Parts: sequence; structure tokens; C-alpha cells
Amino acid sequence: MHNHVMFDWNDLRYFLAVARHGSTIQAAKALGVNQSTVQRRIAALERQLGRRLFERRPEGYRLTRVGGQLLPIAERVETDVTDFTRHSASSVTELAGTIRVTCPETAGYRIMRSPILEAFHARYPGLRVEMIMVDRVLDLAKGEADIAFRTSDPKDDALVARKVAEVPWAVFASRAYIERRGAPKSLDEIGSHDVVQFDGPIAGHPGANWLRRVAPQARIAARCTSTPALVLAVKSGAGISPLPVITVEEEPDVVRLFDSIPELRLPFYLLIHRDMQRTPRVRAFCDFVVSDMKAFRELLVGRTDRTA
Repeated sequence: MHNHVMFDWNDLRYFLAVARHGSTIQAAKALGVNQSTVQRRIAALERQLGRRLFERRPEGYRLTRVGGQLLPIAERVETDVTDFTRHSASSVTELAGTIRVTCPETAGYRIMRSPILEAFHARYPGLRVEMIMVDRVLDLAKGEADIAFRTSDPKDDALVARKVAEVPWAVFASRAYIERRGAPKSLDEIGSHDVVQFDGPIAGHPGANWLRRVAPQARIAARCTSTPALVLAVKSGAGISPLPVITVEEEPDVVRLFDSIPELRLPFYLLIHRDMQRTPRVRAFCDFVVSDMKAFRELLVGRTDRTA
């Protein structure tokens, strides 16, 4: 008889999330899982308890009377579990502090908009990720950051690199530019067009080198020191430039002129300094990335490479 109350503690997280957000979609976002997982776990919990915890209404999930009585108890369990985790984590490895993660601006914004950092903070309550979003390469040896996501090859032997993804770039122009100047039919024709050139911290970027080699005679209409600036310059109609495909996926006014250029498939690395690889907080973040590689890859690369 007592058997039907044996339930999975983890299901309380789903119960609490749905109770707080009033919908399985919002709960799924907060937990960093998909909606069907939340629905399945709630149904399993109700089956195991033999009681309905929620009424399913068109406007969302509402707690039943029983659900309402169990809510404060579930919240107490959550507090106790958090305390337990925090105490065990801090006593064993001092997993507390800030991890400074640097990455290119556009990828940084996507990481921050996604639920992935929230999921990391939920797993390691004592740790905080601080995103440093610059296109210039920060010096890990000098401690400017703990961890870097970068498209450039690590030249330094002191850095440990792990390839996380391949980022597809392609060549774009805006519709307005094409109406004004026409579109180049081949790569050779880019030389007689206006281009947006990479400058400053990104002057040595593979995309910049490629553009200089393919179109050395092209008129430079704008110089940009970051990827977001390149995207804006192309959108504004200034000229033609390579861009990461993901940054303009949703942009109706930007046209892809050429793609599948081997030199514009950039490897994305996760880099740490060799001296830091045993540091528990750095380890924790690297393990987290590796455990959820697919999600990270999507944030860095987009869904462009997945076949439907």
C-alpha cells in the first residue's frame, strides 16, 4: 500500500516550476528542458501520488486543492535540498565564486538570452558566470578571463583547447544594396563592389583575410571593429561582407550571396589556461559545456547545419 507514494524527488522541481509559472511552456523555459518533458514528469508525479495536482485549463495550469496544500511543503524540500547542495559543495571543493567567460559579442548575447546560464547556476548555486563580450582576444595568461570561446586557433601552448563547433559564415549584402548596385555573379566580381572591411581587434579575422584576398581592389565603404558592427553595416546597405550565418538568419532584408566557402567555416574553441584546468570552478563550467554540448553548439552556430 505504501508503495504508490514512492516518487522521484526531482519531479518536485517540475511541480514547483509549473506552480510558479502557471504554464508548462514557461516552466520548461525556466528549467531549460522541453515542454513535453515537463508534461510527462507532472503526469508521472500525479500518477504516483494518485492525486491531480493541477487543473488543465485553456489559460494554463492551475493548482488543485491538493496541489495548493502540497506547494508549501515542496518549497520547504527545495530549500533543504539547496542548503544540502550548497553545504556539500562548499565543504568539499569550495565551489563558490565568479567564472569570467569571454566570447565574441554576437555569441555572448545569444548565450545570455538562452536558459543555459540559469541551468548552470541552478546546478552550481555558489558559482556565478560573468560574461565578458568583446571581439578582442583577452589574455587568459594574465587572468583577464578564466575561459574563452574563440574562433581563432590557439597559438599558445599554455592554452588547452577543445573544439565545440564549426561556425558557418557566408557572404551577404542587403536588398537595398543589391537594388542600387546589383549582385556579384561570382566571387571575382566582388572586387568591383563596395565591401565592409574588418578593422581594429578583428582585422586579423579569417573572414577579413579571405575578403582581402578575394577582393583586394574593392572599394571599402565602411570599417568595423566588431561583428555586430559588421552586421549593422551590411544591413544598412553599405556593402558586401562575410558574416556568421546565425546573426542574420532572421533578417529578411539581408541576402546570402555566396556560401559553402571552406575558409569561412570557422572552428569554435573552448579555451582555458593550462594552470587553470584543475581549478574546481573552471572544471565545473567546462564539464557543464561538455555535458550539454548540443545546446552550446546551437547557441554558437545556430540550427543552420542540422538537416531537417
